[in-house]
Amino acid sequence: MTRVEIVALVVSRQHAFEGRPADGPRPDPEPAARSEIEVRAGLGIVGDRYYAQTIHKNAAVTLIDAAALDEVVRVLGLPGRLDPHLARRNIALRGFPIDELAAHRDAQGRRIDGRRFTLDSGQGPVTFQAHRPANPCAWMDEVLAPGAMKALRGHGGIRATPLTSGVLRLGPADLTVPD
Repeated sequence: MTRVEIVALVVSRQHAFEGRPADGPRPDPEPAARSEIEVRAGLGIVGDRYYAQTIHKNAAVTLIDAAALDEVVRVLGLPGRLDPHLARRNIALRGFPIDELAAHRDAQGRRIDGRRFTLDSGQGPVTFQAHRPANPCAWMDEVLAPGAMKALRGHGGIRATPLTSGVLRLGPADLTVPD
């Protein structure tokens, strides 16, 4: 078990990153930042655009390590921290290298499945199955800083499916990755 902090929660009813990045993101009809989210097993986050979307079953929830955004600041020489909401990942946490849980290929090219993990922010554990990486796109250069897409390569977060239902809140949480 690792003590982490959930630093940002994002729920968006519509996709903000459509069209050309140079045109800027589509404004949200309501604030996307949340202090808590309701997660439902096999469906995703209640109110999010990917909730209960069969095509996004293995990508219903996205997570990012806030340290990856700190690294963007360092690499690009930016003056201060980046707002983790701007990366548009549903859950931004600090204190665990979340990218390590994604499915990947070993040195022989064999596919290694993503890991299961549990987050508990005090309302009971919510278990997820990690799948593929949430690779950064050209939008990161527009909403974070020029060069952010390249700086986030390999650290853009993960896509996951919730296996159990529950509530997650901003603040301290426990992250457990079973052996």
